[in-house]
Formats: sequence, structure tokens, C-alpha cells
Amino acid sequence: MTPTLVRQHLPHAGAAPRVDLRARARDWSEIQERMLVPLYEAVYERLDVGPTTRLLGLGCGSGLALLMAAARGAAVTGVDASPERMALARQRLLPEAGATHARAGARLVDGSPRDTEEPSAPAYTLVTAFEPIGCLAGDSEGLGGLLAEATPLAGRGAAVVLAGWGPPERCATTSVLRVATKLAEPLRSTGSWRPALRDDLEDVAQRAGLKPDGSGRVACPFGYADVDSAVRGLKSTGLFDAAITATDQVQVDKELTEALHPHQRQDGTVWMPNVFRYLIARTR
Repeated sequence: MTPTLVRQHLPHAGAAPRVDLRARARDWSEIQERMLVPLYEAVYERLDVGPTTRLLGLGCGSGLALLMAAARGAAVTGVDASPERMALARQRLLPEAGATHARAGARLVDGSPRDTEEPSAPAYTLVTAFEPIGCLAGDSEGLGGLLAEATPLAGRGAAVVLAGWGPPERCATTSVLRVATKLAEPLRSTGSWRPALRDDLEDVAQRAGLKPDGSGRVACPFGYADVDSAVRGLKSTGLFDAAITATDQVQVDKELTEALHPHQRQDGTVWMPNVFRYLIARTR
């Protein structure tokens, strides 16, 4: 889960979490990122994403959402602050010259949205922030900063899509994510997990000066081959960074494994139904 689910939110207190960022990026790309495919599909279908779309993906991660938009004919630009995930995105969207899967018009930029600016290029018609917010204290502030840089690059009336976790009672993963709160309590960090709030997305849009223009809910179940894959996938979201900092990898793995047992099926697979929200807003 895109932010998603969501990436590398480092705690504001204490040392950086003791994680292998390359391994985490691989786990995100190979295990977790696909859990949000129903969200990407629903948004692209609703907005009729196609050849006339110029899309800017904020926090594009390892590029799956961009790849899906490019397959519909959109010209896509992705930006992300994680070099490890961007390396994987380049493998997907910008393979070696002559490769059959090269995506015309795809562009990937390390850094911040302002780094994607091209003075002679047309304005973006769609900006997406698919990394779900609403589960980390302070994550909406970080998204607000990205939007402040991105929206001036979009045309008037362009769609801006924000994503977030649905109501905790509709997300089976909530019970597992509570492990992050329990273990991170000693830090009382702004990077620790919290339950999603009903108006998280609307609050961000309002602060960014955007005009709401519709919303929706999408079922995004989390399914894993086994408990080990579930642990690796969930940790790749960044939602357990504060817990890892407060304790260690071994303790987090142990607590996560125990919390996942109620969601494990007889064949060993793990299944957790979830609902995610998206908000469509417009630039003024």
C-alpha cells in the first residue's frame, strides 16, 4: 500500500530507520505496488486518460501507475525523491535503446516537481498523487509542499488526483498497521501511523487552493503469497519506519507476523480487504 502505501516517510525524531533502501524498493515494486492497481484503473477510466493527456505523477515510485497511463497513450512524467525506486521506474519506462517495451514520451526526473518544468512544453492536464495519505501523522503537509510546486505547471482546470486510505472499519489492514503505533510510541514521532480521517483529502485540496470536483472509493484488497511476502510488502510502504527506529527490524517482523495470522488462509496466503478513497480536484 502508494503512497501509497507509501514511501520512505522518515521520522522527525531520532535516527533514520535501519533499512536497506534497495531491498525496500524491490519489495515495493515486486510485492506492494500492484495492490493499488484498482485505484489507478478507476481514476484513469473516470478521467478518460488517453493520447491527449499530459500526466505528472508525484511520488511516482517504481513507475507502475505511469506505465499504465502510458499504455493508454498518455505522455507521462514522473518525479520521486527516492533514487532506488526511480532506478526501477527507469527499467520499466526507459529501457535500453531498441527494447520493445520502450514508452514514447515517458520522462522521469529525480528530485521535486519544479525539476520537471520545461518552458517550451505544454502544461500538464493531469497531476496524480497516488501515494495514499491519512495514515502517517504529518503526511498531508508533505503532500501540500509537492502540490505547491506542481500545480503551477498544470493548465487552468487541470485535474489533480489525491488518494487516501478509506475508513478504518473498511480496511482490514488497519488492525495490522496498529502495530506501527504501538512500537513507535516511545518516539511519539510525526512519522508514526494514525487512523485515516474522513476529510484528509479535502483538507489538503483546500490548503492547496484546489476546487473539489468529485470523489470515489475503490476496493484494493491486499493479497500476498505468504506471511513473509506480506511482512516485506507492508514494510516497503514506509508506514513502519518509526517502529523500526524505536525498536528494530526483528521486533517489527515478529509483531507484524503475529498481527497477520488472523488474515492468513488455510493455503498460507494472506488476504486483507481494503477500501481507498480518491479525490479529483481542479486547478483554478
